[in-house]
Amino acid sequence: MRRKRRDIPDAEYSDPLKDYSPPQYADELERSLADDEIGTMKITPFDTISPDTTIGDAMAKMASMRIAALLVADGDRLAGIFTERDVLDKVAGHYDRLKDIPVSVVMTPDPVVAYTTEPPAKALNLMAIGGFRHVPVLDVDDKLVGVLGPRRVTAYLQERFAM
Repeated sequence: MRRKRRDIPDAEYSDPLKDYSPPQYADELERSLADDEIGTMKITPFDTISPDTTIGDAMAKMASMRIAALLVADGDRLAGIFTERDVLDKVAGHYDRLKDIPVSVVMTPDPVVAYTTEPPAKALNLMAIGGFRHVPVLDVDDKLVGVLGPRRVTAYLQERFAM
């Protein structure tokens, strides 16, 4: 059954954006959090491992680099994230038994991500609400481009407070 299209006379049409006013921000920090893009934040360098990297090798890499998270990539696709929290929650106390198995067994698979084109406030929200310390950052083609962590967020906020 076909519906008839109702013609709406031009006189009845009202442009919903004609009275649009841009948001008013309290300060530069608030504007930056809402209008900038995550891509403007320091999201590199970062390091990756493959899903078949052993837990022992991944932990050794984290220790030698003095980092708290490794992104697990299968080719150029993000497969997961392996963090110090995974070590504490899933490996500690069982290291001798688990050190030679693939990190894919204990990593956090398909982690919550942020995109370079989203505002920094989105990443901070993901971290705060989700309880994440590290959020992988992807471009619009879902290619891994970086990671946001506490130090990088703090540096970003310090730069904006100084303005």
